[in-house]
Amino acid sequence: MQPATIKLFLVHGSPNGLRIAELSNWSGKAIAAPRTEISALIKREELSSPGFYLLTGVDPESGDRALYIGEAENVANRLKNHASKDFWNSATVFVSKDENLTKAHIRYLEGILIDKALNNGSSVLMNAVSSGAKLPESDAAEMNVFLEKCLQLLPVLGVPEFSEKIDQISESKDLLYCKIKGLTASGKRTANGFIVFAGSQAVLEHRASAKVVRAKREMLMEKGSLEKSDNHLVFVKDVEFGSPSTAGSVVRGGSTNGLTSWKNSKGIQLKTIAESDT
Repeated sequence: MQPATIKLFLVHGSPNGLRIAELSNWSGKAIAAPRTEISALIKREELSSPGFYLLTGVDPESGDRALYIGEAENVANRLKNHASKDFWNSATVFVSKDENLTKAHIRYLEGILIDKALNNGSSVLMNAVSSGAKLPESDAAEMNVFLEKCLQLLPVLGVPEFSEKIDQISESKDLLYCKIKGLTASGKRTANGFIVFAGSQAVLEHRASAKVVRAKREMLMEKGSLEKSDNHLVFVKDVEFGSPSTAGSVVRGGSTNGLTSWKNSKGIQLKTIAESDT
């Protein structure tokens, strides 16, 4: 991504409240707010325009971050329809300042974001199907540039789901390992938590008391991120977790202290590494 200057306006003065984000020389605008300020959000004039939006919160079943991606020709009206959904606690909306976004444009953007969220797998996606839209080549190129700017703003507004994952090879010197019963998983701490890399191994059986971990592992298997291989499980794609402990618990099949179970190639615990960095 290119360097950018972000203008962030706190409407009510609170850094976590209703806020508007813009980039220099960009026709788009982002408006974000916690659910407690949704009434103020939907009263914004910008939300009567076409746009796409993201609802973020916590999945009640797994406890993981949850994400809903949608689009509407009138975003305010659509957000009102989401009042019955209880998982989300914040909303982020993207519109165009020059009112040049069409229905086809926002359907195209929604489709790309859903695909990105599915491939990233760091959150539970509450809607995995998009109507999508095909655009003329010139329009698609323009929307790809528009989306790149949106992706720059999302982490600033508290939506990290689309941040690029770490390249395992280029960062191999910083890899951490979690070992159990002859099995090995590799990973690395990230800005959003901890990523376990594809090819990592995990125990086949979970502990009887590990109800939350069991649900998490079963969900990963349903999504195709974790598969059975002989007498163990294997990660078939990179998976990012909220913490080293969650990652270690999935690998070991039960509650685990990630600060002590993850170690570097010299056997030094993550806890010690973190302490030496401070």
